[in-house]
Amino acid sequence: MPPKVRDLIATLEAAGFVNRGGKGSHRNFHKQGHPTVVISGKTGDDAKPYQQRDVKRAIGETP
Repeated sequence: MPPKVRDLIATLEAAGFVNRGGKGSHRNFHKQGHPTVVISGKTGDDAKPYQQRDVKRAIGETP
């Protein structure tokens, strides 16, 4: 079962990313020296594969 959007948000916040707000269901997470990550969807929705990939890349787990 894929992780939930709330799990991705928790992972980003634990890595030091800050939610800079967004429009609608979109949230922009930013950390100095890292790419900005946009997460969309309700917190209870399943995370899409591209969202999981973007989070991993942003925190440096994969190239």
